[in-house]
Amino acid sequence: MKSLLASTCLTAGLFFGLSAANAAECGTVTIASMNWASAELLANVDDFILRNGYDCDSSIVLGDTVPTLTSMAEKGQPDIAPEAWYSLRPPITQKNIDEGKLIVAGKAFEKGGIQGVYVPKFIVDENPEIKTVADAVKRPDLFPNSDDPSTAAWSSGPQGWGGTVVLSQYYKAYGAEAAGFANVDTGSAAGHDGSLIHAYEAHKGWIGYYWEPTALLGKYDMVRLASGAEYDAAEWDRCNKVDNCPDPKPNDWPADAVDTIVTRKFAEGSGPALDYIKSRTWPNELVNRMLAWMADNQATGEDGAKEFLSQHKDVWTKWVSPEAAGKIEAAL
Repeated sequence: MKSLLASTCLTAGLFFGLSAANAAECGTVTIASMNWASAELLANVDDFILRNGYDCDSSIVLGDTVPTLTSMAEKGQPDIAPEAWYSLRPPITQKNIDEGKLIVAGKAFEKGGIQGVYVPKFIVDENPEIKTVADAVKRPDLFPNSDDPSTAAWSSGPQGWGGTVVLSQYYKAYGAEAAGFANVDTGSAAGHDGSLIHAYEAHKGWIGYYWEPTALLGKYDMVRLASGAEYDAAEWDRCNKVDNCPDPKPNDWPADAVDTIVTRKFAEGSGPALDYIKSRTWPNELVNRMLAWMADNQATGEDGAKEFLSQHKDVWTKWVSPEAAGKIEAAL
């Protein structure tokens, strides 16, 4: 019995010593949770995996893109920004990356942030000739305008959105007005979503601006139409994203890089935890579905993380080491 007890104590001592060593290697980690649903989901998944799989002393701090990335470069805190959209970053961020103060550890989303011209999938299924924006413009009869039945509705979005500017320029570039479309200001985020939902649930056509990953595209099966044009960066900057530019041309809408950014301290001192961050890239379609689940269940980011980890083992186990996977499963 004394031998068994001594052996047990030795084994326990080695285990807890190893855990302490791992915690010391990973250290204290702070993770930024931005004020939108996908960022909350990513932050909570990272927190659970780092804390339970890699023995990090991790915690979540609230923030938004500009102050978070500025603080990371100037103060070294927080350590991780899981979802940093390129178009939302302050100009100084690229300088900080170039100087090595911040490190791009990997992609947050496999396809990046997608924006463009969307239509319901049933429209494409019932009209297979519609593959591009130009194809849809030829069929104004499919996109009724409830405010003015004599025209079709081109739903650009509310004033003030960057996407609304681009879609209004697409309206000109693809000749939508001459084809019989009215450029509709949907008034607000809720009004824009409402116009899509109302049309979809009535099995009516809708064409307009949307983006992903979002909860709405996790719930409603929408298709992003091809632009039918190659991406021309100079033309995009000259006119496509410039409000009231008089002569836009058809152009491909580029995906927005959405990266996970970490501090140099985390990159150099977190050990295997950094390998997880480098490997962790979310499929866009899965993020859509998770956000829809969160919206339907009025779930928090923490709720979403637990749902994801319990239901999508086939995804997250590819991001972590076998040892970490076992610890995470046990914690769940």
